[in-house]
Amino acid sequence: MELRHLRYFIALAEELSFTAAAQRLHISQPPLSQQIRDLEHELGAVLFLRTSRKVVLTEAGTAFLAHARSIIASAELAATQVKAIGQGMTGALNVAATGSMLLGPLAALMAEYRRRFPGVVIGLHEMAPEAQLNALATRAVDISFLRMPPEDAELVRETAWREPVGVFLPSGHRLAERGALALAELHEDEHVFLRLRDSSFAVYLRQCCVEAGFIPRISQQVIESYSLTSLVAAGFGVALAPRSVSALSRPEVIYRDLVPPAPSADVSMIYQREPSPVLARFLAFARRFLADWRARPGRQ
Repeated sequence: MELRHLRYFIALAEELSFTAAAQRLHISQPPLSQQIRDLEHELGAVLFLRTSRKVVLTEAGTAFLAHARSIIASAELAATQVKAIGQGMTGALNVAATGSMLLGPLAALMAEYRRRFPGVVIGLHEMAPEAQLNALATRAVDISFLRMPPEDAELVRETAWREPVGVFLPSGHRLAERGALALAELHEDEHVFLRLRDSSFAVYLRQCCVEAGFIPRISQQVIESYSLTSLVAAGFGVALAPRSVSALSRPEVIYRDLVPPAPSADVSMIYQREPSPVLARFLAFARRFLADWRARPGRQ
């Protein structure tokens, strides 16, 4: 028995006319009659009483009609669901990021994606950069948003958005009245840094200081960027950080841009090669969303 047999049977049961059913199915009448005979032979029951003037469902035919409709509905639902998965319209998407990423466009990106694709269950996993890379390797997450990710031949790296690095100063700092600062001007200060052992971005910032002519004296190391401003306010030193972190600034802390050449805090999307349909659709959506975000006034 094939789905075709069931569709032919349902059409005839609803039309109660071989001519009307054949027209509805866009076939000629003889093939329809043959398919119905084949179905009755396979079931071992007469489904229709045929006369020269009318077609009537038998008791067996009436009972079979409910089952046939249920089977066709289930098959159509399965096809719809599989098609949606294949097109990335449903499924699950696991995103890894540090908490500071949500100060940029990531939160808005995920909210708009969730609104546009309600069939996809989105999981946001806040974790340190090294843990994100491990999660990508084991496919515990589908995509990661990272600054300065290390090279990995198994992963694709794609720029998500660009962001400059500036410096947080305590309000009474000697340079607080200045505008944009040169990185070399911070050589006398103690520095609060992201933890070097699990942040390639922190290692990159330290190297930028070395290239500017000094080795930063690190007073404290933290896991998340949003901890930097609290320690600067408490007097632990100055802190290099992405511009977006200035959204968390406080009265005791001043943010200043750095003059070129200055470090950058560009964010990359990292993901496995040959992405799933859900991830492929998310990537396409993210590229469009972030392009629009960058085009807004005041964005770089």
